[in-house]
Amino acid sequence: MANGSATMSAFEILGPIMVGPSSSHTAGALRLAQVAASLMEAPVARVRFVLHNSFAHTYRGHGTDRALVAGILGLATDDERIRDAFDLARERGLAFEFVRGADDTHLHPNTVDIEMVDGAGASCSVRGESLGGGRVRLSRINGVGVKITGEYDTVFVAHRDARGVLAALTVLLSTYGLNIAFMRTYRTERGGAAYTVFELDELPRGSQLDALLQALRAHEHVEVATLIRMPGTTAAPESGELAPNFADPWELLALCERGGRSLGSIARAREEALLGADAAAQAMRRVIEMMRAETTEPVEHPVRSLGGLIGGEAARVHAGADRFADGLMGAVQTDAVARAMAVLERSASMGVIVAAPTAGSAGIVPGCVLAAAAHLGADDAAVAEALYAAAAIGLILTLNASVSGAEGGCQAEVGSAAAMAAAALVQLFGGTPEQALDAASLTLANLLGLVCDPVGGLVEVPCQARNAIGTAAAFSSAQLALSGVRPLVPFDEMASVMRSVGAALPASLRETAQGGIAQAPSACRACTGCA
Repeated sequence: MANGSATMSAFEILGPIMVGPSSSHTAGALRLAQVAASLMEAPVARVRFVLHNSFAHTYRGHGTDRALVAGILGLATDDERIRDAFDLARERGLAFEFVRGADDTHLHPNTVDIEMVDGAGASCSVRGESLGGGRVRLSRINGVGVKITGEYDTVFVAHRDARGVLAALTVLLSTYGLNIAFMRTYRTERGGAAYTVFELDELPRGSQLDALLQALRAHEHVEVATLIRMPGTTAAPESGELAPNFADPWELLALCERGGRSLGSIARAREEALLGADAAAQAMRRVIEMMRAETTEPVEHPVRSLGGLIGGEAARVHAGADRFADGLMGAVQTDAVARAMAVLERSASMGVIVAAPTAGSAGIVPGCVLAAAAHLGADDAAVAEALYAAAAIGLILTLNASVSGAEGGCQAEVGSAAAMAAAALVQLFGGTPEQALDAASLTLANLLGLVCDPVGGLVEVPCQARNAIGTAAAFSSAQLALSGVRPLVPFDEMASVMRSVGAALPASLRETAQGGIAQAPSACRACTGCA
C-alpha cells in the first residue's frame, strides 16, 4: 500500500481551506513557493518564476502569480491578503518577475521553476509541481532531480560529494535515535555538489530538532541542512501503522463489513488515528462552519467575480425555486444547486472556500450534503459522517486516478466531487456502503470525458454551471443506487477508466484555456479584458 494512503488527511480532500479560485493553480502554487522559500537561510530578496504548460497559459486568470508571491512572503492558503500579494511584496522589498516557459509534455502540467536570491546573496532554484487539490511535489533543486512529497518527515542536506560524508551524516542521525525510512543522494558530478534527502519515521522533539540541524550544518562539507515541511501532508503517528486504512474500494468495503460500519465511520476512525480525536473533531467543525458560510453568503449578498463573468446566479436560482422546483429539479436539489453555484461565486472573487476536492469543483459536496441535511433535519454529527464518506471516496480517487483538471480534465474535478457527493447522499439517506460505492461509480460513468476549458483561464465559466450539473448527477446517482440500480462497472474500475480517459485528452482540453468552450467566439469576445 502506498504510504500516501497512510498520511493523507481527510482535510486535504475536504480542503485545503483556501482563497480561490483554484486549488492547484492558487493554493498549490502558494505552497510550492512557501516550501521553496523555506530552503533559504535568509529572507528571499529576488525571485523569478518560470511557468510551464497549464501554469503558463492560465496563471493570471487563476491568480497563480499572486499566490506564488504570497507563498514566498509566507502567507497561508486562507489569507485574504493573497489578492494584495504584489503590493505586500513591494512594501517588503521583494523583487519578482514571471516568465512563460515553453510547453513541455515531459513536465507535469502544473510546473514552475522558482529561482531565488536571498538577502545574503545566496541563490537556490527549485522546480515544483502542483498535483491537484493543493498537493505539491518538489522535482528539482539546483538542477538536480529529486522527488520530495512530504509523506515522511524530511531533512534536506546540501553537501560536497566527499568521501565519508554520507556515513558521517547517517551516524549523526543515529545518535539522535532516528530511523531512516528512505535516503536518496543526488549529485551533479563525482566530487561536486550533492544533495541528500533523508525521509525519517519521526523527528526529535523541540530543541532537539534545532540541535540536530545545527549538528548537521557543523560538518565541514555541509552547506545547507534544513527540515522540509510539505503542506498538505501529515506524518504517520509514532504508534505505528494507521488502523483502519485503505487505498482502494475493496479495502474500504472490507473494513466496513468487518465492523458493520459506514464509509464515514471508517474514514472518521482513520482520521482520529492520524490527527487525534480532538484535532479531527475541531478540523471537521471548521470545515462545516466554512461550508455553511460559502454556500449561503453569496446567495444573500452576491458579489461579481474578478473576471466579471459570474456573480448573482446562485441568488437567481434560489429566487426561482417557488416557480420551477416542483416541476423540474425538486426543492432539495434546487437548494443544493443554488448552494453549489454560490461557492464558485465566492471562490471566483478570491473569497475563502473549502476545496472539496478542488476549488473548481468546491460547490458540489457542500451543496449536496447541506441541502439534504436540511431536508432530513440531520444534525452536525450526521453531516460530519457524510462528509467523511465523501472524503473516503476522494482519497481513493486521489490515490488511484486524479482530481486535477490539468491532469485529467474536468471529469477529474467535477466528476470526482460529484462521486464524493453521491456517496455522502447515500449515507445520509441510510444506504449501505455498497450502495455508496455504486452511486460513486454511476456518477463517474455519467461525467466521463468532461473536458476542462476555463474561459479566459478563469475558474468561472463553465465551472459554475458544471458544479450545478455535478450536483444533479450526484442526486440522480444516489437515488439510482438507493433504489437498487447497480453499475455494470464497479467503482475501482471506473476510477481506472477515468484516469485513462484523462490521459487521452489533448492538452488543449486540460485546463489550458486553449480548447472547448474557451475558444468559442463569444467566450473570446467576453474575455477581452478578463486577465
